[in-house]
Amino acid sequence: MKLHTIATFALVIGTATTVSAQRSGNTASDAVRAGWNSAKRNVLASAKTMPEAKYSFRPVDTVRPYGAILAHLAGANYEFCAGAKGEKTPYAEDYFEKIAKTPAEIARALQESVAYCDAVYSALTDASAGEMVSVFGDKQSRIAALMGNTNHNTEHYGNLVTYLRINGLVPPSSQPSK
Repeated sequence: MKLHTIATFALVIGTATTVSAQRSGNTASDAVRAGWNSAKRNVLASAKTMPEAKYSFRPVDTVRPYGAILAHLAGANYEFCAGAKGEKTPYAEDYFEKIAKTPAEIARALQESVAYCDAVYSALTDASAGEMVSVFGDKQSRIAALMGNTNHNTEHYGNLVTYLRINGLVPPSSQPSK
C-alpha cells in the first residue's frame, strides 16, 4: 500500500463513528463510507452554492472553470466506482467536460455519478474491501480504489472552496449547521 494511501486510510478511519462501526461489524468499510458521504455532501452542495452564471468562473486562464471541475468529478466518479465495482466504466473521465455545457447538465451528471457510486460504497464490506480490482489500468484493492475516489472529490472540493471564496460565497463545509 502506498504511504499516502495508508495515511488517508487512517484519516478516513478516524472520521467514522464508533457506534456505526460496532453495529455493522464492518469497521473499515463503514469508515470509507463515512468519508465518501462527507465528500459527496460537500461537492453536491457546492454545485448548488455557486450561482449558475458563475459556472464559467476561473481565477486564472490556466485552470478549469468551476463547472468544468464539477463535470470532471462526474466522469472521474464513474471511472473509480466502475473499477471498484469490477465493470467497464459507462463514461470516460473527460466525457462530461466535453458534453455537459449548462449548469443543469453538469449538476445532473454529478448527481447521477454520485448515485452510481453510492451503490458501490453501499455494497462494500470489510470482506470485499481487499479484493483486487482495476482502476485507471492499475490493480489495487477495492477499498483503495474507493478511498482514491473520495480523496479525488475532496481534493477538488478544495478547488471549489477557493472559487466560492473568491466570489464572496461561503463553502458548504463552512456554513452553519441547519
